[in-house]
Amino acid sequence: MNEEPKSIWKKSWTGWSWLRAWLIVVAATFFTVLIVTLFIPGRPRNFSDWWPALVFTLLVSVVVATAFVGLWAFTRQFFCWRNFRRLLFGAACLATLIALFYAEEDWRGKHDWEKFKRQWEAKGERFDMASVIPPAVPEDQNFAMTPIVASSYLYILDKNGHRINPQNTNIVDRLNMKAAYNDEWPTNGTGNWQKSTMSDLKVWQQYYRALVATTNMFSVAPQPQSPPADVLLALSKYDSAIEELCQASHLPYSRFPLNYDSENPAVILLPHLADLKRSVRVLQLRAIAELQLGQGEKALEDVKLMLRLTDSIRTEPVLISHLVRIAMVNITLQLIWEGLAEHKWSDAQLVELDSELAKLDFLPDYGAAMRGEMVLCQEGIIDYLRRHPEQISAMSDAGDSTQPAPAVSINYLIPSGWFYQNQFRCSRFMVQQYLPLADLEHRIISPASLRHANAALDLEFRHVSAYNRLEAMFFPAFGGAVKKFAYAQTSVDLARVAIALERYRLAHGGYPESLDALAPQFIAKIPHDIINGQPLHYRPETNGQFVLYSVGWNEADDGGEVGRIKYGTPDISEGDWVWRYPAR
Repeated sequence: MNEEPKSIWKKSWTGWSWLRAWLIVVAATFFTVLIVTLFIPGRPRNFSDWWPALVFTLLVSVVVATAFVGLWAFTRQFFCWRNFRRLLFGAACLATLIALFYAEEDWRGKHDWEKFKRQWEAKGERFDMASVIPPAVPEDQNFAMTPIVASSYLYILDKNGHRINPQNTNIVDRLNMKAAYNDEWPTNGTGNWQKSTMSDLKVWQQYYRALVATTNMFSVAPQPQSPPADVLLALSKYDSAIEELCQASHLPYSRFPLNYDSENPAVILLPHLADLKRSVRVLQLRAIAELQLGQGEKALEDVKLMLRLTDSIRTEPVLISHLVRIAMVNITLQLIWEGLAEHKWSDAQLVELDSELAKLDFLPDYGAAMRGEMVLCQEGIIDYLRRHPEQISAMSDAGDSTQPAPAVSINYLIPSGWFYQNQFRCSRFMVQQYLPLADLEHRIISPASLRHANAALDLEFRHVSAYNRLEAMFFPAFGGAVKKFAYAQTSVDLARVAIALERYRLAHGGYPESLDALAPQFIAKIPHDIINGQPLHYRPETNGQFVLYSVGWNEADDGGEVGRIKYGTPDISEGDWVWRYPAR
């Protein structure tokens, strides 16, 4: 009696059988790929062009055949029902352990985050988007919606802040005012009050007259005039735009259309910031020329417009917007400083300048900026990454999550609880360490408190894990922000005291022996040094000048000496923060 042929799964295979099967698969794969290649457009026409593709195809065929035969052999070993049951049981146990791991991590992460939120919301803290997004304002009362201001973003955004693709090339950006061709400013033309240097309009006059050979961007007189007159003529191309901007600045509100409802806050565009800063630079140069021609009222109006442009982005809950504001204020202070140094301001104008500067308060602005970063950027971006984990690598490598990401990513295996853990740790560090750095009650920003926060941050990142990986990406960029806010407020305070000193000089013919003589006649209240809460340092000098300063970030009285020059300006981490005029 003949035995029935064994099933292919039970039939023994000899070494030659495996080799024969392997060769068959190699040949089948090779010719399949070859035939498909024949139908590809642009295929090689000469044999010399074909052979690299043939070698590559053969290698692919060998790999595929080896994998196929190996998988076949593996499957045969486990086709036994007993082994198959064991395999199923092991797989079920492994799947159960994995499911329990994900469930536990997801629950713990979300539980820690929700518990933290409840605790701090009971103390008055807010973590929702509505708490940081500025309220909507009527369009007809919105400075940011006026035609000249809107031209700074309508080429790339609509009025709701959504990106336009392709860009609207019919929009002419009239707010993009430049004092120099290609933003290449002439060397030594711009002053720096931090270094006690004045702007040199002769340099600007020479620059504009020499530029005629390259471009007709700026107008020049046939024959040289005085330096300020030539500067005003060159900048006169912006007169109509500045007048329109001045009229728009009288509107009561300003809210630029940022796309706050974007799923990914990292893609929110801020095209208006660069234009606003450039406009302030143009106004500064124009007003310096006006002061030198004795046109103090016109210069005062330009100062007020510069401060209005600065204030137009104050409610934006983005740190970069506030850092641009600080830069714009510093540009404005240069103009005020030069007018004080040369005694160009009248008493009435000084009163108005003090009134405008008194509206600036960077201590609460620091809290608003950092809360915006915490809610809109940190939490918003982490929440986005939780839904789109494939973007983590793009954000780590390129600094944002707008880069293309693979459709299949190992990051999809990350438990959602790990994102909540990062969110929890980011917000906890912000509310416990960074937000308290600006003491609003005592109006102090303590460098020692920042050092303590930085030490805590170093301890936090001593062991980077899945629970703080994203936190480590965000926080190194925030440590120096409070120093810039402290310097900005100190600069404004020094300017206000300097204005009061100039008013005293106009009234009495010289500067007082101490700052106590200023209040309340020339300034309502003398601000203290926000670094330590002590009085600002002041001393009149024998040459008819004075030195006014804060102890600065190093908290040491360096006698009114600024820090070493770094990138063209004094290093605010060193030396004192000083207001003084050039020696006469």
